[in-house]
Amino acid sequence: QVQLVESGGGLVQAGGSLRLSCAASRSIFRFNAMGWYRQAPGKQRELVAKITSDGRAVYADSVKGRATISTDNAKNTVYLQMNSLKPEDTAVYYCTASVTGPDYWGQGTQVTVSS
Repeated sequence: QVQLVESGGGLVQAGGSLRLSCAASRSIFRFNAMGWYRQAPGKQRELVAKITSDGRAVYADSVKGRATISTDNAKNTVYLQMNSLKPEDTAVYYCTASVTGPDYWGQGTQVTVSS
């Protein structure tokens, strides 16, 4: 078991930046991957980015070039840096920890991008 707590969401103007953080209650080193998903109103939850334990990162096409996922194993924290934000990035962002898939989820943090 692990608890994941996201922070860093908020209201930002289009073109702005945010850094989301996800603090885990125990070491993230043993998970196969850590990730960020998002869910916009009326839409399905979708993968934004994930990073494997060996450091390989995967991004959704919609955020490639604008997002960077990273981890700090010493702090048991995962980050998502989002730049050049667009109104369509508005969603609740969830942190995940994966053993076989996204097995653990945080409560989410709201990101709202105004035009």
